[in-house]
Amino acid sequence: MVVIRRLSRFAATGGLAMFLVLGGDPAEALYDVEPGEIAGKPGSIIRVWPLESGAPGNSEAFRFLYRSTNPKGKPIPVSGAIFIPSGPAPAGGRHIIAWAHPTSGVAPDCAPSLYPDRAGLIWNLREMLSEGYIVVATDYPGLGTDGVHPYLIGESAGRAVLDSVRAARHLSKNTASNRFAVWGHSEGGHAALFTGELAARYAPELKLVGVAAAAPATYLVELFEDDAKTEQDLIAMALLSWTRLENVAPATIVEPAVMPAFKQTALGCLTSIAQFEALEKSEKALQKERFLKIDPTKTEPWKGIMVRNSPGQAPAGAPVFIAQGTADTTVDPQVTKRFAKHLCTQGVKVNWVELPGVSHIFVARDAAPAAIRWMNDRFRGAPAPSSCQ
Repeated sequence: MVVIRRLSRFAATGGLAMFLVLGGDPAEALYDVEPGEIAGKPGSIIRVWPLESGAPGNSEAFRFLYRSTNPKGKPIPVSGAIFIPSGPAPAGGRHIIAWAHPTSGVAPDCAPSLYPDRAGLIWNLREMLSEGYIVVATDYPGLGTDGVHPYLIGESAGRAVLDSVRAARHLSKNTASNRFAVWGHSEGGHAALFTGELAARYAPELKLVGVAAAAPATYLVELFEDDAKTEQDLIAMALLSWTRLENVAPATIVEPAVMPAFKQTALGCLTSIAQFEALEKSEKALQKERFLKIDPTKTEPWKGIMVRNSPGQAPAGAPVFIAQGTADTTVDPQVTKRFAKHLCTQGVKVNWVELPGVSHIFVARDAAPAAIRWMNDRFRGAPAPSSCQ
């Protein structure tokens, strides 16, 4: 479905170091929010503090809490990180790139901003900062802060991204413009697509210039069917999130014999070596047994959740860049290609980038240079290219 996948594969490539966790973080207490702190304008700041590991070059880096709203309009706190280039801002202010991260888990302690090397989790961050962009990275609701992470719930993710852009404008001390692009991978690609669909309605004061997505989750029913064969950890995370959102006991859909393994797997994080090893052990129990009592793709309310949260049912909001690796076994390349063709039928200018032999893990890494060039062109007003035929 959607994930920062398998650290064991990273070890042979040297990509492992950026995911190392250096131990407990005393700043975690700063993620606790009192009820009286939550009310406020979406995008306004609750608190901000330095990101100890800093950012590339002389840029400034901060963790922060900001206000957003859930799909029902209730105010909620959301955490994230921001990277601000050093030096004076250009005339008109710095433009913003909103990064939407791939699956890290659904439990509060799976928030990417909790980890020391947050900058290392964003491909080509140095290049984006050198281009003069402010880069803001939401954790999404329920990660970092308490509550349920609404996994693959498009309205929730889109609002969190848009409010992170609003927050970035506050944090940048009036040096940011209202123009932004969104760039996401996997779950973050799904979030990016919904950001485009929601932008004009939810944040009309912002100007979205482009939506870039690497291996995005699109048609959730089909992706769920595919991942049920090999990605039980993602299935467990999705179902735990959705049962909490629907206030349904997991026991109604999960076989009793695997309930302990289900809970352990669903609450696992995907950001450190130890976490991956623990998750793989618990996931094996789900692979050995009949995992679910029902087929969620054919049973309500789960099917309805998947259908409602598949992007492409509203205007895209801006030109779209989509990158997809042909060796991806988590997000079916044919599903992504069909989604891109659907956008074309809506009149969207889609720049399709196919990466031969690239897996799900590395599609954002390999696509980042092209995505940044594409976003550069959108910011300077160049006509958007189209792969539609």
